[in-house]
Amino acid sequence: MKFNYGGQAVIEGVLMRGQKMSAIAARDPEGRIVVHEQPLNKALYQSRVMRTPFVRGLVGLWDALGLGMRALMWSADVQGEEDEVNFNGVIGFGVVAFALVFGLFLFSFIPATVSTFIGGVLGLTGEGGQAPIGVAATLVNLIEGLVQLAILVAYIWIIGREANTRRLFGYHGAEHKTINAYEAGDELTPEVVAKYPIEHPRCGTAFLLTVFFVGVLVFSLLGRPPFFWLIVSRIALIPVIAGIAYELLRWTAKNIERPWVRVMVTPNLALQHLTTREPDHDMIEVAITSFKRVLVSEGLISEEEAAIPTELKPQDTIFAREHAKEKAKREAEADAAASAEISGD
Repeated sequence: MKFNYGGQAVIEGVLMRGQKMSAIAARDPEGRIVVHEQPLNKALYQSRVMRTPFVRGLVGLWDALGLGMRALMWSADVQGEEDEVNFNGVIGFGVVAFALVFGLFLFSFIPATVSTFIGGVLGLTGEGGQAPIGVAATLVNLIEGLVQLAILVAYIWIIGREANTRRLFGYHGAEHKTINAYEAGDELTPEVVAKYPIEHPRCGTAFLLTVFFVGVLVFSLLGRPPFFWLIVSRIALIPVIAGIAYELLRWTAKNIERPWVRVMVTPNLALQHLTTREPDHDMIEVAITSFKRVLVSEGLISEEEAAIPTELKPQDTIFAREHAKEKAKREAEADAAASAEISGD
């Protein structure tokens, strides 16, 4: 069975995940490509759980969340001179917990509150925002889904205006292009990979949009309970909705060649234009380096083919500028100290 490779953008780099290994490649402030490889949880990925529909999506997503967070922390460390941050244990749990609570507030509590208010104004719900299963409840749930989508789009648009985020989105596009080229059986060189689209049907952005659509359908089967139970249902059914969305996304990616499936995933691909940018040659080189390290770990290419580029290619980033400033400062201090020592002699 063909394996579905995946990845994500990190700070000035790309994480790629294979069957046995994950690899992160990032360009440091001096323009050097640095690579970090880490074996995946073999017991987890070869277990029966990962072959069980609906359940495998939840387990895989949770593991991917932790892997992605650690990759981001590593890539941040590459850009600075601080001691490496340990993302395991209490720190890692705290960061993930905060992200989940913030996400629930932003994408569950606020949309539920707004849709309940609008439903009351339009006369679609009764006292306490309640409505039995039917057209009215479905309409209010649709409003809730649209509010969620609006918040997501606004959030991505706002953060996407920042220069570092635009570069992150460029690396996201490079990740997609690299996997698209590999799945097409093409050569993995920056010139060839650059020709491929920045959208990919298995993208995490597509997953989020699929979650919204599935959520509207699932919640419509429940009507509109009192507000307290409405919030409880939104939280309690996250695993169910995520599991269904994962399987649906997996199926559409597998059947993407069918014309009607392509039509169905058009919104997913369109939304990715918010989270990707056309990458430059150097970004694509980093993505290819990361992916080749995954392929060599699986015996699909040789070490020679997966050699890490050694040419320094400095980038005009805030990290590079800060690094250059610090380097110049240290050199000036060293020169001053040397001059003082000579004068003293």
